[in-house]
Amino acid sequence: MDELIVSVSGVRGVVGSSLTAGVAREFGCAFARMLREKGDSPSFHKAEKGTVPFFASVTIARDTRPSGPELRDALIDGLLAGGVSVIDLGVVSTPGAALMTTRLDAAGGVVITASHNPGEYNGIKFLQPTGPALKAVDAARLKEIWQAKDFKTAEAPAPSTELGTSALSTNDRTHDEHVAAVCAITDVDAIRAKGFKVVVDSINGAGCAVTPMLLERLGVELLHLNGQPTGRFAHRPEPIAENLTALGEAVREAGADVGFAQDPDADRLVIVNERGEFLGEEYTLALAAAFVLAGRKGKVAVNMVTSRMIDDIAAAAGSEVVRAPTGEANVVEAMQREGCILAGEGNGGVIDPRVVPVRDSLVAMAMVLQYMAQTGRAVSELAGAIPSYVMLKDKLPCPADVAAKVIAAAKREFTETADARFDESDGLRVDLPDGWVSVRASNTEPIIRIMAEAPDAARAQSLQDRLRRIAEQIVGT
Repeated sequence: MDELIVSVSGVRGVVGSSLTAGVAREFGCAFARMLREKGDSPSFHKAEKGTVPFFASVTIARDTRPSGPELRDALIDGLLAGGVSVIDLGVVSTPGAALMTTRLDAAGGVVITASHNPGEYNGIKFLQPTGPALKAVDAARLKEIWQAKDFKTAEAPAPSTELGTSALSTNDRTHDEHVAAVCAITDVDAIRAKGFKVVVDSINGAGCAVTPMLLERLGVELLHLNGQPTGRFAHRPEPIAENLTALGEAVREAGADVGFAQDPDADRLVIVNERGEFLGEEYTLALAAAFVLAGRKGKVAVNMVTSRMIDDIAAAAGSEVVRAPTGEANVVEAMQREGCILAGEGNGGVIDPRVVPVRDSLVAMAMVLQYMAQTGRAVSELAGAIPSYVMLKDKLPCPADVAAKVIAAAKREFTETADARFDESDGLRVDLPDGWVSVRASNTEPIIRIMAEAPDAARAQSLQDRLRRIAEQIVGT
């Protein structure tokens, strides 16, 4: 199912088919148009009487996918044609790009990445001036401009001397700035004193260069798997158990203290314990929350399908969990609104607003290593101390216009169930005394995701099967 997905998570599509250089250029023009509409923001340079040809700067970055340079060039062309100057950050992580968007006082940012999608995909993620992905209202406006082709293009004017920048410039400081920002909130000496041995799988993605820089600062002995930024993924890029068997084997063979796996744009992290066992995506945020809430008091923001582990951890610490619809922008908005000290998603995403308000695999690594250092406990012990659940995640190909029918049928299925509580802010989540089940359309792929969680596998499977049967019947008709 090859269709261009345009959502709160940005743009995703198959390169050369639904996502082409022409589409990328159009989105560059559309983003420039949207920024002009928002030109009263303090972060925007306003032209007066036409004296400043470029009214604002936008950062642009990419992961290592081979299609990245062509899409980058097309986006730059569109941005320049729309009167926006561009700062090219090169191949950097998404959190690194977000950090620099803020530090360079840019009006926004663009990251060319398809995150965990397979290699034939690429995507475009648009950032706010403060770093996170666009708010839902802005993402909707961008899509509206693009669909209507409601923008004008012209040849890029001469570079502006008044802004002190050329129309297109480069900046190579991202990795240094990112590492420094993470270390500023980390007890570097405590980690260095332990001399941990760590295996990292960077999947030949955007984390290849910056990750060794951070771990060297932390005094870690690193065994780096797939650490060349070629974009040729050694395995399917989604960091789930079946794709990370080599990481587990490397941890066992090396006698390492922990294994980490990043996704291609290095915003998500998953963990393999010292025995080479995959912990599950949900444990990254759970461990980060247990570490943070042990030393600081405050709320935690997560999405609707993050494990109940986070509720147990927060309750034990006297804290509160704030839930938001799936999508990093939604979680960040809730985090900022509620003044949360930590946020994230159960897909391995950890957000510390002291660094940058986006998911950040480097922050997650530092938190887990500091937690290990301060407690003197192995990862398996720290994970074992968290109340456990069984979470099942499934997906089914489904056109966007059919997803709503599946969700409506799913609600009818549970309407007569005693003690069922419904939340429809993000597809449908049904909470029951002994578990929950969710069905929602993906923001990044033409699929629906069916998830269930319960204290035991049989109950979780029963809940998930109940919704899958409904979905298969509707999608098949």
